[in-house]
Amino acid sequence: MKTDEQTEDFLHDLRIERGLAANTISSYRLDLKEFRQFLDQQHITDLVKVDQLTILNFLKQQQTSGKARNSVTRMVSTLRHFFQYLVENDQLTVDPMAEIKAPKKGRPLPQVLTVAEVEALLAAPDTSNKYGIRDRAILEVMYATGLRVSELVHLKMGELHLEMGLIQTLGKGNKERIIPIGDVAIDWIDRYLNQSRPVLLKQRTSPYLFLNAHGSGLSRQSIWQKIQYYVSVAGIRKHVTPHTLRHSFATHILENGADLRIVQELLGHSDISTTQIYTHISKKHLTEVYRKAHPRA
Repeated sequence: MKTDEQTEDFLHDLRIERGLAANTISSYRLDLKEFRQFLDQQHITDLVKVDQLTILNFLKQQQTSGKARNSVTRMVSTLRHFFQYLVENDQLTVDPMAEIKAPKKGRPLPQVLTVAEVEALLAAPDTSNKYGIRDRAILEVMYATGLRVSELVHLKMGELHLEMGLIQTLGKGNKERIIPIGDVAIDWIDRYLNQSRPVLLKQRTSPYLFLNAHGSGLSRQSIWQKIQYYVSVAGIRKHVTPHTLRHSFATHILENGADLRIVQELLGHSDISTTQIYTHISKKHLTEVYRKAHPRA
């Protein structure tokens, strides 16, 4: 059976038997087309002649051509499923992918704001009204503490210990942690508590710190929408999410000399390897500064 026919049979199986989406099947098709082009270059016309060395040479070509690690990982997955299908349907007796391991997926560095961009974002709300004061307090707290947005919206009045410069929160896995909070953020919380929250509450009661116009707790979606709006007002061109402020918090304190273990505690990471992504961001930042500043960079 010709390679093209085997490919079409495989894609048909994905569509009919496994019910995969059209976009997924299209990705498989493109990967297999690239593989077929490589085989043509090697003058291999029959998949029986494809062995482990053939696969390794193909993957090496993928890497040296500048393909992203995740793209190569996806290619390995495509070929693994393709050759498994051929063996299961008695079109091949040996699976050349049996001993091939996929490269680990690369973790893209998260987007981080510069200090100047953070300052512009924090200054974006109109603090002449109750909503602007609330939103400024929200942004200040997020940047001052690195809280996850889920932790922020569930932050309760009883978890504030502002006289000690601390807040407590319940993070992932119901793990409680105590986080220091700076004077500027405390000042904005105080202003919000005195000028905005009583008006939003309207003689009702709520355990939550940050409230919407109906006196109820805010949703994660509403925080996301507010940040998108203020990013636009501040003229920031980057893709910014609530998590961007958390990333910026961690990166900036690392760049200013904080110990990685301290950052791990502040962020509530159970594994320090998760926190280490921020050291990569800091190194990238240092490299960019060096290239811009050094006359012989």
